[in-house]
Formats: sequence, structure tokens, C-alpha cells
Amino acid sequence: MNSPTRRQFLHAVPLATMATPLAAKATPTIAARSLAESPRKFSLGLVTYNVASTWDLPTILKVCKSVGISPVELRTTHAHKVEPTLSSSERKEVRKRFADSGVQFWGCGSTCDFHHTDRAQVEKQIEICKRFIELVADLDGTGVKVRPNGLPRGVEPARTLAQIGKALIECGKAASNAGVEIWVEVHGQGTQEPANMATIMKECGHPSVSITWNSNPTDVKNGSVAASFELLKPWIKSCHINDLTNDSSGKYPYRELFRLLREINYQRTTLIEVGRVWKDVDAGTEFLRYYKALWNELSRG
Repeated sequence: MNSPTRRQFLHAVPLATMATPLAAKATPTIAARSLAESPRKFSLGLVTYNVASTWDLPTILKVCKSVGISPVELRTTHAHKVEPTLSSSERKEVRKRFADSGVQFWGCGSTCDFHHTDRAQVEKQIEICKRFIELVADLDGTGVKVRPNGLPRGVEPARTLAQIGKALIECGKAASNAGVEIWVEVHGQGTQEPANMATIMKECGHPSVSITWNSNPTDVKNGSVAASFELLKPWIKSCHINDLTNDSSGKYPYRELFRLLREINYQRTTLIEVGRVWKDVDAGTEFLRYYKALWNELSRG
């Protein structure tokens, strides 16, 4: 995924100020309209994928505090090294670092997936998910992000969707016992289609399992995300956002998405997840400041 440059952000902020919503086709109820026009109740957070993938944990926390970004989702395999392999004392240290920084730990972004045709691999992924659940609970986080990662060739899609949903029940039980949540990222070839994600969630049906809206191109139908949002809104408990300049370019209606989040009284977070790696911390910090400025404009009531 291409990330916006500083120049694109400088160009996009005034465009966003002047622009009308890309797609405001649905007529909200009076109550929904009132919420849509009210100040947002959700925050701007960060997924370490990929802006902060090369930053250690102290750097991530320092930058987020400086820019005013919170919470943080720590994606597995990144330089922060917050993984299920941490010892008890190391977990206490990570928890203290977050507490001292004033930046909230949102959870772990795992790569656990459950679409495999090999049942042993599915069981392995469930066990890995349980290790992340334990880690998040120890760090006083909210949840673990998992994902479907596509529809295997030669397998009836309905069978795969049901399999994923049933595997998520096991994850949901473990999460419930630990006092955390499971967020299923809208992800993967075929599985990221909103109708298929809705099927997965219905097959699961566990109250501790919800979704991470992922701001995919497949959300957009006839220039609007309203229909996709309507399908998935009962389960939205987390949200990833990427290149906000896609709003002014007509590729993704972020202003509309933020309005829809206000209409359902979403009070959680929208997490920055862009593809570019910023090895230069100062440049990455500047990028996040511009990103926040554009987010403030697009998401305000």
C-alpha cells in the first residue's frame, strides 16, 4: 500500500475542509443524524504496521505521546519485541512503560488465521491465539487482532467461512475467560468481502468476538461504504484506517466512514495502519502530525 507524502497531506487538508462527503446517499434517522453531527467520541491510535515497525517500544511511546496519539496496537514480529515469549518480569516492565507514558495499550495484532485446509494447522493457530490472549491480559490490554487470510482453492467458500467462525468460538471462549476480546480483521482475498465477514461472524456468534473494520477497497460500493458498514456495524469494536488522502481523491470515503461511526456512537479508536516504513523517527513523527491534522478535519462532527 502506498503512503501519502507530506506534500499530499498539505494538499489534502484544505481539500478536505472544502469537500462535501463523497457518498452521503443514505438518509439517517433523526437520532442518527444528531449523533453524526455531534463531536466524535473515538480517538486516533496507531498500529505499528508499518509506520513504527522499526521503532523500539520506548520510541513508539515517546512519539505517540508527543503527537497525541493513543492507543497503540502492537503488531507481531516488529521491533517493539512484545511477543508471547516475554517472561513475567518483562511483561510487568512493558505494562509499566505504557502506564508511565500515558499512552494506552490497545492490544496485539497477531497473524492468527483459521482458513487452512489442514485441521492441525487450524488447531495450531488457535493455540497461538491463546498465547496472545494471555499476553494481552497480562499487559492490561483490550484485545487480540486475528484475521482470515483468504478462501482456499478447491474448497466451497461456505465451508471455509463456517470453519473460520467455529475456530473463532474457541478463541472467544479463551478471551472471555481472560477478560479480553477477539477482533477479526476484515482481511484476505474473498474473506474481506463484507458479506463473507458477516457470515463468519454469524457462524461464530460468540459475544467476545467482534471485528476490526479495515478500510479496504472492497468496502466501497458505488462510491459509498454505507452498505458494507450496515452489514458489519453490529460487530465493529476496532478500526484500521490507512491513506486518508484517498478521501479527496475519491478512492475511499473516509469522511463518510467517520460519520457512520459517529451515528452508531462508536467510542473506541481508529488506528493508523499505512504501508510505508518510517525508519527516520523524526520524519515519521512529522508524518504522524500531518496525518492527525487531516484526521481531525475528516472526522469532526
